[in-house]
Amino acid sequence: MPTPFPAGCSATPRGMQFRAASAASSAAPRLQPSARLLRLWRPRPFAHHLPSKPLPVASVPPVLLPRARRSLAFTPRAHSNHHGHGHHGHGQCHCHHGVNMHGGGGGATVMRLAKAIGWADIADALRDHLQVCCISLGLLLIAAACPHVAPLNSVGRLQAALIAVAFPLVGVSAALDALVDIADGRIDIHVLMALAAFASVFMGNSLEGGLLLAMFSLAHTAEEYFTRKSMVDVRELKENHPEFALLLETSGDGSTRFSNLSHTKVPVHDLKVGSHILVRAGEAVPVDGEVYQGSSTVTIEHLTGETKPLERTVGDAIPGGARNLEGMMIVQVPKSWEDSTLNRIVQLTEAGKINKPKLQRWLDEFGEHYSRAVVVLSLLVALLGPLLFKWPFFGNSVCRGSIYRALGLMVAASPCALAAAPLAYATAISSLTRKGILLKGGHVLDALSACQSIAFDKTGTLTTGKLMCKAIEPIHGHLDVRNGLNDSSCCTPSCESEALAVAAAMEKGTTHPIGRAVLDHYVGKDKDLPEVVLQSFECLPGRGVFATLSITKASNNENKLSTAAIGSVEYISSLYRSNGECEQVKEAIRSSAYGPEFVQAALLMDKKMTLFHFEDEPRAGACEVISTLRDKAKLRIMMLTGDHESSALRVAKAVCIDEVHCCLKPEDKLNKVKAVSSRGGSLIMVGDGINDAPALAAATVGVVLAQRASATAVAAADVLLLQDNICGVPFCIAKARQTTSLVKQSVGLALSCILLAALSSVLGFLPLWLTVLVHEGGTLLVCLNSIRALNAPTWSLADEIRQLVDVLRKYISAKLNSSSNCAAHTVPL
Repeated sequence: MPTPFPAGCSATPRGMQFRAASAASSAAPRLQPSARLLRLWRPRPFAHHLPSKPLPVASVPPVLLPRARRSLAFTPRAHSNHHGHGHHGHGQCHCHHGVNMHGGGGGATVMRLAKAIGWADIADALRDHLQVCCISLGLLLIAAACPHVAPLNSVGRLQAALIAVAFPLVGVSAALDALVDIADGRIDIHVLMALAAFASVFMGNSLEGGLLLAMFSLAHTAEEYFTRKSMVDVRELKENHPEFALLLETSGDGSTRFSNLSHTKVPVHDLKVGSHILVRAGEAVPVDGEVYQGSSTVTIEHLTGETKPLERTVGDAIPGGARNLEGMMIVQVPKSWEDSTLNRIVQLTEAGKINKPKLQRWLDEFGEHYSRAVVVLSLLVALLGPLLFKWPFFGNSVCRGSIYRALGLMVAASPCALAAAPLAYATAISSLTRKGILLKGGHVLDALSACQSIAFDKTGTLTTGKLMCKAIEPIHGHLDVRNGLNDSSCCTPSCESEALAVAAAMEKGTTHPIGRAVLDHYVGKDKDLPEVVLQSFECLPGRGVFATLSITKASNNENKLSTAAIGSVEYISSLYRSNGECEQVKEAIRSSAYGPEFVQAALLMDKKMTLFHFEDEPRAGACEVISTLRDKAKLRIMMLTGDHESSALRVAKAVCIDEVHCCLKPEDKLNKVKAVSSRGGSLIMVGDGINDAPALAAATVGVVLAQRASATAVAAADVLLLQDNICGVPFCIAKARQTTSLVKQSVGLALSCILLAALSSVLGFLPLWLTVLVHEGGTLLVCLNSIRALNAPTWSLADEIRQLVDVLRKYISAKLNSSSNCAAHTVPL
């Protein structure tokens, strides 16, 4: 007689039970398409410097704001000032920079005064304006060239006139920004640059001061371009999301047919769940839905990176934003616009970038202290230079005094290039998003690059997860099995039919692949099977399901009350209290006519045990993925599965995995992940989310297949693969390693430029304008290096050099072919 399941098991479908996951998530703080899943996948922010509410869709994380004040200001306001405006908001109004004109701070007072006299309006018109910046720089360069080309008697007046026109074009907004920052007690790169520029004017070097501000503004306009290039174009995603939908009007009986296509154009926000919409050829599907009538070919390349068009027919799910290439469909709306896939992808792409990597968090925390230290060090150079090194106190570009050198140090040591180094993280996140891979933030890239091991779940991850029921086999306790007789009194109408009816009733609503396979096998056979009604229901995650049910015989409508349990073979076998009977069951399983190669589940009802045999195929390309991770990434690879040994070894052999851990319950997977992490370093866990949530929560990085993952698994994951395969895993790891390498290169380059420019300025080797050129040139080099994260990742330096050589070879070959074609078409005179 089977023992009942322990009391306290909640009566929910097996695939939705993850109490251990919650405990694991709370005990182990860590990193962290259907729209239902994406909605639950929220980045866990750093509480000390992130907003409590999710960002609106139009907002841009501070680390990606392109304007000069965004990229180089390390003040605490950088985390809050920019929320609520987009890319161009930075240069439109100074109040966007965090100044509350109605507040009582010093910055607010300055802004009210500037607004009253019109200074703020002029500054807003000139700030970060490319054409104005270029005009100013051109006039200043002409002024610098005047002594070499103009008559001597007119040089001074011409230079003064040019500088008088050019300097205010860049100085008006710089002066206001600096005053507001100083009034609020903030020291950032804008303050440093403004102080250096206006101090140059005070010392009689107005030309150098103007060149400093003009080159500074121009350099950060270029940085804005590189930043926009590195970011995923969220606007393109939004353009694929129509604002209106064609809502079909149903007939009197509530049905919707192609013969009646009268419709009303309504905003997508007003669509109600259960309504029907019309999608014509060439249009985008406004919300997630299910094809109700019709069929067509759609493309979702802009959502998941899947380039192959997909066929969609009645009953198929279709994500919001998918573009209908041909035909016409009626789509039923199962969820609201706010829950649509495209809307969630846009929100996650933007909000996910807020979880900052270590470097960005360090810059945010220590940046303002660094800027203050630069000011103090510059004052020391200005004051101690004449005493220690006999420098003149004042000076110019020819005879450089201590103040002039201090200004050069102030400019050279500003952390512009260092602040641009984390741009590689945003670039990589954008590149991964275009491939249908969503990350919770740049910190996940750091964690991925540091991992030495990777573990895969079997069913649904390494295999397709689309199990097919191949056989139902009475194995123990049935009369025909014990006596060799086909006794109709054993089961109704037969052992196999009754087992299928009972199993299907118990698995309704499940998300587990075995449960879905049972239900698929049940479809079409229900008319010939007895009616089964559940009276009570309990489930034990990773083991099975227990139920009390009534079976109604079709012949005489007689009801029979029974208890049943379905689950793993090991668990169902353990329900026999008698050791002798337990051994008999295990022996019967070993001698099964179908052998041990299939995936097996067992049903126990009234002391009668029946085996269900399922077939599951390895995913196409899984072996290539494993080989790449082993040979290129040099990772330790293992399989963690709850299936029995023979089935696990069969799949492991097919996908080239040597290390296999089988017969694992959810808590066993959790313990195995913890053990591997403690001994062998960081671990990546890849699963489909069915009974994987505890292991995903405990792993350094959790990766899930979003289309089939449970809600709990999505909440525990750090990486979501929107495509239903694991081919994106090697790309993600390679991109993470490429990104961390680029960040290290950028930091080294930035520090080198800062040290070179600072030492040269203090020693008097560089004039102020050339110091700015070196400083800003270093910033642009860092930006250029960062956007290399858009390139395809490589596994080694040799591969990267080989890739570069191939690109150069193709470029040279194309140029030579173009030249030869031009020469061939040239007609001699």
